[in-house]
Amino acid sequence: MAKRVVRSQGGYTLSVPNVQNLATSLDKSTHIPERYVRPEANVDPIARTNEIELPVIDLAKLIDPEFSKEEAAKLHRTCQEWSFFQLVNHGVPEELIKGLKANTVEFFDKPLEEKMVYKQDNNGTLQGYGQTFVLSEEQKLDWSDMFYVTTRPVALRNMKFWPTSPSTFRDNMDRYSLELTKVASCLWHYIATNLGVAPEVFEQLFKDHPQGLRFNYYPPCPEADKVIGISPHSDGSGFSILLQINDVQGLQIRKDGEWIAVSALPNALIVNLGDVTELKFEQL
Repeated sequence: MAKRVVRSQGGYTLSVPNVQNLATSLDKSTHIPERYVRPEANVDPIARTNEIELPVIDLAKLIDPEFSKEEAAKLHRTCQEWSFFQLVNHGVPEELIKGLKANTVEFFDKPLEEKMVYKQDNNGTLQGYGQTFVLSEEQKLDWSDMFYVTTRPVALRNMKFWPTSPSTFRDNMDRYSLELTKVASCLWHYIATNLGVAPEVFEQLFKDHPQGLRFNYYPPCPEADKVIGISPHSDGSGFSILLQINDVQGLQIRKDGEWIAVSALPNALIVNLGDVTELKFEQL
């Protein structure tokens, strides 16, 4: 039987089984399909989180004249040495974060047929529910499903991919994306200043750059030590802003040849510098 092919921003994506649905059909005595077995999953040890902590940047201090210079210097060191940091006091309303988290959990808890209403199609973007960058029948697969929408500029939105249930999901995604735009603009100001670049340069560079929200779901796995939620990668954007939905630890970053498991602070945002920005710091 021919496989459905979905076009994505990186080329074409083959249609593959829904991982969440697959996970519910497995029990503790069942082996996962071979395509999900990743020999590299346990090659590199994971550093203990109590030994290494991800730096924390306080946005409130960053914009406060009394503390700005010191916090900006800390941001600069962090960008040079880590390319990752947790952002606290970022100004995104707590009730909005709580609502978006609840919406996300409720969406992924829905029956598969309801989620598939928003499945990806051949529209040439990543938008929709499914997986991405599956380019061959032999390719190893990630143990995750994802849902993605373009949020800004508003003109690029395709509302057929924006769920109408939960009833507050659309509004919360819109509000959250606007709040992230404000956070990003503020961070760009200080990152640019630290690099000796006029903030307006970065503002123009990323002014019309598409912004999107990607929601990843990692189902429980009976052989968790054999799978990878998302393949190791770097982001090609200016930077990505991550939000952990629950207390289950999953994010790992690589520093000095070692993988570090990140323990997210409650309601903190995790900022990951993209390749473009990281290259700027490496050139200093």
